[in-house]
Amino acid sequence: MTLREAVEGTEYVIREIDTDDEELDAFLFSLGCYSGETITVVSHLKGGCVVSIKDGRYNIDNQLADAIII
Repeated sequence: MTLREAVEGTEYVIREIDTDDEELDAFLFSLGCYSGETITVVSHLKGGCVVSIKDGRYNIDNQLADAIII
């Protein structure tokens, strides 16, 4: 299941980041978004969703949410 399909308020473990862009992988890693890390969808928005990773909250678009496998 992808992050876009996640239920709000439920904590998930990231299984895989499905992207071919190394720069995007490095950016996500800098946010703490990598395999084995927990992630929570705070809310779904029209163009994406707000997620909580470690102590931060980030707004990510739907394309990126589809690349994060939980």
